[in-house]
Amino acid sequence: MPEMEFNVKSPSFQEGDWIPRNHSARAEDISPCLKLQGISKDAKSIAITMDDASHPLFPNYNHWLIWNIPVQNTIPESIPHGKVVSDLGNAVQGIAYGKHRYKGPKPPFKTIHTYVFTVYVLNCKLDISPKSRKADLLETMTGHILQKGTLWGKFQSRRKIL
Repeated sequence: MPEMEFNVKSPSFQEGDWIPRNHSARAEDISPCLKLQGISKDAKSIAITMDDASHPLFPNYNHWLIWNIPVQNTIPESIPHGKVVSDLGNAVQGIAYGKHRYKGPKPPFKTIHTYVFTVYVLNCKLDISPKSRKADLLETMTGHILQKGTLWGKFQSRRKIL
């Protein structure tokens, strides 16, 4: 099944820009709102991962994974913690740096890290345990990804806000 890209944006930050502090583990640690454009008419669910692409010891260190999000153009800000998110159609959050929750950027103070949100549009809902990790999610999604899009931003813990 061919993957076709679609657009992922956020009202919180532009592609390649600074991720606001409130979306970091240095502040409120809330997930950003994501706007999805061009979702396939065959979509049945959405999955999201967020990774630290700059981690020096563990490349693409996974901070967040959530799946079985109902098909929608806007993923709301501040998704609640927990294995199952009833406010989001019983979406499931797995085990990452944020165990069953979003865990925002928190690099060492002087370093700048890049974080990548990857959104997958799927042709089904997934039947996997909340104990699943990113490798389990990726394996289960194989053959079910209709579209994939990314949004990346950067974060520095002691960055002076201009």
